[in-house]
Amino acid sequence: MSYTYDDQNIFAKILRGEIPNKTVLETEHTLAFHDIYPQAPIHVLVIPKGPYVCYDHFCQTASDAEIVDFTRTCGKVCEMMGVKDGGFRTIANAGENAIQEVPHLHFHILGGRNLGRMLAPAE
Repeated sequence: MSYTYDDQNIFAKILRGEIPNKTVLETEHTLAFHDIYPQAPIHVLVIPKGPYVCYDHFCQTASDAEIVDFTRTCGKVCEMMGVKDGGFRTIANAGENAIQEVPHLHFHILGGRNLGRMLAPAE
């Protein structure tokens, strides 16, 4: 998988302040905001502020401080949104087969209802 970062993607524009967002939490290295097309009653996107295409790119090249901040921010968002007790799903798509639509690492945190099976059983 190529890790060529496109600085014109929608999340890069959000990080530069060119596109508004409904912020849930912002830290030194991470931004969490409500998805504009929510797929559940709670649907928050969590993105690192650095130019990372997908999770493996982030894990291999981000600083320890970025990794810790991103991970802890995901946990804080779950607590803030009240999904810890009822359960939630975290999704990060990577690449063409996973239908990654924005080439900037982002975690979807979804909750607030029964989310059903994650995937259909393999054939």
